[in-house]
Amino acid sequence: MRIGVIGAGHIGGTAAKLFVKAGYEVAVANSRGPSSLTSLVDSLGPKARAASPEEAVKFGEVVLLAIPWRRKEELPPGELFAGKIIIDAMNPYSSIGQSIDLGKSTSSEEVAKLMPKARLVKGFNTMGWKTLETGSRPADPPQDRLAIFIAGDDREAKAVVAKLIEGIGFGSIDTGSLREGGRRQEPGSPIYGRPLTGRQAREIIR
Repeated sequence: MRIGVIGAGHIGGTAAKLFVKAGYEVAVANSRGPSSLTSLVDSLGPKARAASPEEAVKFGEVVLLAIPWRRKEELPPGELFAGKIIIDAMNPYSSIGQSIDLGKSTSSEEVAKLMPKARLVKGFNTMGWKTLETGSRPADPPQDRLAIFIAGDDREAKAVVAKLIEGIGFGSIDTGSLREGGRRQEPGSPIYGRPLTGRQAREIIR
């Protein structure tokens, strides 16, 4: 599987390392251009390449969005995402770190409006990057691994993302639809920012 990663900060860069370690090909992009990613890509090895955001979308069968949510309008044109499985790891924070009130909507629903033909899955947004960096437990049963939560309306897309999560040594927990499940993952929710095993997580969201 080929994975595009847009955003090379703490979450994007850490996820890219995990994907490469698990054997996936990865194209990493940021807002500063491929030349700024030389050090990261060199550290990742031959399965990684630097790309522009547009190139990363075209490259990936799955694309991880890991830029600040408030800058989502800077993403490549929505039609490029058509038919692709998109993992939205962004959270609705303002430039001063305050959670943005979206009323009845959720952050991923707002992202979906920008790419209406994408197969959007919320994920990788509740776990701190240090936990993501150090928490992989591929030898443990999925229910005993740290949980990465997913939400979405496309069952097959969620299954692909769940398999990807298990491939990098975590367990996947489905919180539901993009709206209701996404709301369960927003900042301030009981599962947000807490390292939880699959067993612990199910006790909270059941």
